[in-house]
Amino acid sequence: MGIKVDIAYKSLNKNEEELCGDKVEILHTEDSHILILADGMGSGVKANILATMTSKILGTMFLRGILLEECVETIAETLPVCKVRQMAYATFSILQVYDDGSAYLVEFDNPGCIFIRNGKIMKIPENYRMIENRRINEYHFNVQMGDAFILLSDGAINAGVGELLNFGWNWDSVAEYALREYGKTISAMHLAAAVSQACNDLYQYRPGDDTTVAVLRIGEKKLINLMTGPAANQEDDEAMIKDFMADGSALKIVCGGTSANIVARVLEKKIDVSVGEIDPNIPPTAYIEGIDLVTEGVVTLNRVLKFLEQYTRDDEIDEEFFMELDKPNGASMLAKLLIESCTDLHLFVGKAVNGAYQNTELPFQLGVRQKLVDQIEDVMRRLGKTVAVKYY
Repeated sequence: MGIKVDIAYKSLNKNEEELCGDKVEILHTEDSHILILADGMGSGVKANILATMTSKILGTMFLRGILLEECVETIAETLPVCKVRQMAYATFSILQVYDDGSAYLVEFDNPGCIFIRNGKIMKIPENYRMIENRRINEYHFNVQMGDAFILLSDGAINAGVGELLNFGWNWDSVAEYALREYGKTISAMHLAAAVSQACNDLYQYRPGDDTTVAVLRIGEKKLINLMTGPAANQEDDEAMIKDFMADGSALKIVCGGTSANIVARVLEKKIDVSVGEIDPNIPPTAYIEGIDLVTEGVVTLNRVLKFLEQYTRDDEIDEEFFMELDKPNGASMLAKLLIESCTDLHLFVGKAVNGAYQNTELPFQLGVRQKLVDQIEDVMRRLGKTVAVKYY
């Protein structure tokens, strides 16, 4: 099917608690992707331990292909029902999506999964069965391009209770808000951050419960070819451009003024510099027919790297971050493509040394551009992207 599975989550700790009572596990097998959200009873350390144990047990057993009945039986034996409250010590939701497009959803006492398809909220069929005296809802289905699935802890549907809202932000309200945000982005993290921010607003930044929003989105695999730097030997320019342009389905990005001039010369196209951008910190972009984005080199790539590094730190991702990504400058546009669209990145890197940024007597490996390429390669791999690098 060639699907891209994008998974992300945001959690809010209960006010004055250092640990979150919700726990998310994101796991990958050879042919599937698994998202688990566990909610421990109460808050603080005890809830965190309960949620962590539940998610780890479920994750380990699912990775080994153990049947749901055995997973729930293990949870039941490990975390019995509270005798005082007559409640489970932890609740959970599990979503597993296979590379062939088939999927499996399991829910136990968490708010129901919000399923968005083609701009509409889809009703998830009720298919309950009893396992170890626990009422479990199971759903087998096939995903489609553009589908979004949102798993919630109960803190999300209780946001604002007793303060801005008498009875909290109920499931329907969360779903309606998520649907509005769904149309604004293709990023799982962007959608999770938007819904989480709305919950925090309703709590007036003092969450009355641990609150987690976990999102899984289905998209297409997307290759980005990024070229930067001229080849060490000028006679290799044409071979470099030929390789760079070979895949007609790839988005093509050129970073660097010299690189852009080489591309324009080999392709026999002209360069038009953008005059619509005004950003004192980021050089302007340019346009070459057949190229999706043309930016300046080192300064822009350095800013892109900072965006990517920030994106790896979940606690620093909020609506303000995505507002920065939406700005019409070269660094923001490139970072947004790498974060939200790219599944595979092919880097075409010239080894010629630019005397404007480094001592020309130093080998290429010690150059500024090489360091940036190495760091971008590393952070993209950490973000789950497939990266290939070819030097010229």
